[in-house]
Amino acid sequence: MNHATPPRDLLASMFQAAIEAAQPHRCIPEHLPEPPRGRLVVIGAGKASAAMARTVEQHWPGELSGLVVTRYGYGVPCQRIEIVEAAHPVPDAAGLAAAQRILDRVAGLTADDTVLCLISGGGSALLALPLDGISLADKQAVNRALLASGATISEMNCVRRHLSKVKGGRLAAACHPAKVVTLLISDVPGDNPCDIASGPTVGDPTTCADALAIVRRYDIALPDSVRRVLESGEGESVKPDDPRLAQAITRIVAAPQMALARAAEVASRAGIPAYVLSDSIEGEARDVGKVLAALARQVARHDLPFKTPCVLISGGETTVTVRGDGRGGRNVEFLLSLGIALDGEPGVYALAGDTDGVDGQEEIAGAFLAPDSLERAWRLGLRPRESLDANDGHGFFGTLGDSVITGPTLTNVNDFRAILITGRAEA
Repeated sequence: MNHATPPRDLLASMFQAAIEAAQPHRCIPEHLPEPPRGRLVVIGAGKASAAMARTVEQHWPGELSGLVVTRYGYGVPCQRIEIVEAAHPVPDAAGLAAAQRILDRVAGLTADDTVLCLISGGGSALLALPLDGISLADKQAVNRALLASGATISEMNCVRRHLSKVKGGRLAAACHPAKVVTLLISDVPGDNPCDIASGPTVGDPTTCADALAIVRRYDIALPDSVRRVLESGEGESVKPDDPRLAQAITRIVAAPQMALARAAEVASRAGIPAYVLSDSIEGEARDVGKVLAALARQVARHDLPFKTPCVLISGGETTVTVRGDGRGGRNVEFLLSLGIALDGEPGVYALAGDTDGVDGQEEIAGAFLAPDSLERAWRLGLRPRESLDANDGHGFFGTLGDSVITGPTLTNVNDFRAILITGRAEA
């Protein structure tokens, strides 16, 4: 191990490398379609969509026009593609208006035209256009309930697909008979295109009955309008064999595994073997924290199943069942649970963060954990278990001065977790 690199700096460099690996300017150009005989219309939604649009403009040889919607603060200057900003993770009126304008832009296209759809994580909330009879307030209520329920991202997006005029393949169907090429930056475990921004251009094999089963599973209270749409079947999505999707092509241009591999390279260059455990870990964040703490202790104390020094890297999307009134964030919830389980284990450090720069609803990507984190917390009057019970990871690590703040990263390939096990106490 290169002891000249402090653990915090090494982990921060790995996190930055993961973010950089999924930047649109790196992954978009080689996947652009052939110029059509007719028009190229660019649409899209997600935290990376504006940066994706800028890359398209920089590399497209001919005429184009379009509109994409991104999160507030994630816009970048574009010359020919209009950038609209809206709210995430709970949709707002700006997102609703943008979704309607996108539908209007793809109306009346011909078979000679091509629609280039730029989709990344966050698109579910940003591209919010509820079915007739469902108000924006109803959609917001459902979104808040889903976010607090502990449901997986796949389950949440199944419900969302059946309440929308654009999700679940409806946007691609609206583009017919034009060709649709969708470029995806994946932020979901398993990289299923159906689940990335709830699959606006992808046929959906799930049903209204599936959505209702999820609602029952998590005891989610539904507004009457939403329940009616699901129970009547009016919310049924566009299926994979729908002929309107025959000219729809989907390409994943960046995914969590790519980012984790880049982070592993940074560790290797510092002389530390890195092991990618999985790019798709799900489950309650605090439970994942306990499991990975047990693994880290096994490595630190017994050099099994990996020898020290090493770094254990993982991605995916954990969930938080909100019970407290703290400042949340699934990555800091994981990290706080990890720290409590490790209980100051010597030589074990960790960083966890969301690659979009926003963990939960805070403009904070994540945090850093060291062997002395709990001791420092107690000296400051913090009680780690109480902070965890209150879902207050951001409050805990913010008080310690260990928050990781990146600002808008302009991409999103899900959670990043790295546990550095040195085999010795580092300064």
